[in-house]
Amino acid sequence: MSKDKSAKIATPQPVRGTQDMLGDFADRFSYVVDAFERVRRLYGFKRVEVPVIEPTAVFARSLGESTDVVSKEMYSFEDRGGESITLRPEFTAGIARAYISNGWQQFAPLKVATHGPLFRYERPQKGRYRQFHQLDAEILGSDSPLADVELLVFADQLLREMGVAEGVTLTLNTLGDGESRDAWRAALVEHFEAHRADLSEDSLARLDKNPLRILDSKDPKDRPIADGAPDIDAFLTTEAQDFFAAVTAGLDAAGVAWERNARLVRGLDYYRHTAFEFVTDRLGAQGTVLGGGRYDGLIENLGGPPTPAVGWAAGIERLAMLLAEDVIDGRMDAVIAVEDDAQLALGMRALAALRGAGFASEIVASGSPRKRFDKAAKIPAHALISVGTRDGALHLNVRGDGDRAKAAEAIVRAL
Repeated sequence: MSKDKSAKIATPQPVRGTQDMLGDFADRFSYVVDAFERVRRLYGFKRVEVPVIEPTAVFARSLGESTDVVSKEMYSFEDRGGESITLRPEFTAGIARAYISNGWQQFAPLKVATHGPLFRYERPQKGRYRQFHQLDAEILGSDSPLADVELLVFADQLLREMGVAEGVTLTLNTLGDGESRDAWRAALVEHFEAHRADLSEDSLARLDKNPLRILDSKDPKDRPIADGAPDIDAFLTTEAQDFFAAVTAGLDAAGVAWERNARLVRGLDYYRHTAFEFVTDRLGAQGTVLGGGRYDGLIENLGGPPTPAVGWAAGIERLAMLLAEDVIDGRMDAVIAVEDDAQLALGMRALAALRGAGFASEIVASGSPRKRFDKAAKIPAHALISVGTRDGALHLNVRGDGDRAKAAEAIVRAL
């Protein structure tokens, strides 16, 4: 049977939960990344790159087998060699693996930063995608509270540089040291066991493996029980209290505003001391724009030596959504309209001179000469430069105002 050539071929669609970017949002995305690269250099963070694919065990051991990310959200598959590999759902585990396998302990304390795509199979919603992008900053090999302060001040300055700090609040908590956390965990288990019959199914599943996660539950059934649970403050050792006091004193000295959130937790056992989130009400229910904490036990969990570390991550798409409407100036610096082919060489020299001087420039030199000016005028630009011939002589005209337009005109007239 011959194929019906008139049958319409289905238009390819993107995978659900992914996105194509062009124009304004792509420019916003780039604006966030550029700000991050600029600020991380100010703070002396080295650029690091880690693979998009890792052995599945890297994430299973770091994120915990019982977490939703590992059990429900990871894109894992067997390669042709039979090894289970996973598209990275976050950066920290891969950076920790690289720290161990490359012997980067020799550089400790090591300050690194990166950005790129991550992958999680979850329900897409505003600002949340199955392929998404994050900024990430880590300090490995330092047990000083000043490392926590450094990362938080870095994050605060980044949000200010992007102009999104207004309406964003730094919330802060301490998870204590190992002794503090163990004592608190035991008290939480006792509290939740006393209310076992009233807990949701998810919280019952967490009670044995991850009881701290119950404090995070959004289930209305759990909230009264979680709200009545003991805070960590009653279980903090003197050392843990001193560590948190040093962090908050450092933030105060640096002029970074913060609020205590005693219910801010991290469920996995390798987290210690500082946990933090920068939150806003401008993105709906998912209000965290940047978050992190200290994970002193992670590298040891992955088979490395005991190594203190702290870090944070932030969603690039979510930060891009917070940028002001007018933060991106999409205009070219100059557009040249060559209205006479006899002046094409001059137009090309002018284009090269402008670009060489750092001016974003375009040229319109094809099609009907009579229509080139109108075509060029439709391109948003600070300066519109027309190059033509009048009465047998060169005719140069510049329209526009502002410093960029004046500087562009000076460059072209000097040719």
